[in-house]
Amino acid sequence: MATVPVYRWRLAPDGYATRRQLRAVGLRPGGQDVAAQLERPRRRREPLVAYLYRVDRAKPVRPMTPAKWAALAKANAARRICPECRRDAGYVIPPSLGMCVTCAFPDEQRAA
Repeated sequence: MATVPVYRWRLAPDGYATRRQLRAVGLRPGGQDVAAQLERPRRRREPLVAYLYRVDRAKPVRPMTPAKWAALAKANAARRICPECRRDAGYVIPPSLGMCVTCAFPDEQRAA
């Protein structure tokens, strides 16, 4: 297994980008392996690591199909439905509560 070159933070040569940087310009890694990595040193902890990909080997982002848009809308709508009262809460149900605020704190809602 070949080792990848390691660069210090902000000292990577041109032609490399992180996943987020690729996405910002409409590209994706496209199945290529990690070409290099950045390391940002930290005191008393292991360094932060960012993986870099070659920009010239990156491929364009696949466009969203109507079926994908529909599936995403359905999934987001499901996150708004309270499992207790089965109503649309109007916001994404917090995972920590597992239900809408009205169902989670019924006494406080009646007092208000």
